[in-house]
Amino acid sequence: MTRRGRGSISHRTAVERLRAICLALPDTTETRAWSEPTWRVRGKLFAQLDDHHPGADHLAVWLPAPLGEQEAMIFVDPVRFFRPPYVGQRGWVGVRMDRRPNWTVVTKLVKQAYGLIATPRRPRR
Repeated sequence: MTRRGRGSISHRTAVERLRAICLALPDTTETRAWSEPTWRVRGKLFAQLDDHHPGADHLAVWLPAPLGEQEAMIFVDPVRFFRPPYVGQRGWVGVRMDRRPNWTVVTKLVKQAYGLIATPRRPRR
């Protein structure tokens, strides 16, 4: 078995670890969408696996980030963070999990993303 790629031990471990982080949060469900696992709170998406998305060479998770954080994370560490397709323009950030991820940081970012989506928004007046 190779060290990289969909069938590798490190790949499975990273996905399993991400799954455990996400499913430990209240009211979270896992759903397959766009051929990838996604995690939702009360039906709202807060994390999506990026398993070598077409044209990409990485295993990552896409997460919503607070205003301005996406740009800051990419500026500080463009090897670990990137602007994902489709949702990047809405402030989501891609977090690579195939290059010795800092699981403390991944957990913090997943919890932050969950909080952004799980928190009910007040109607505008």
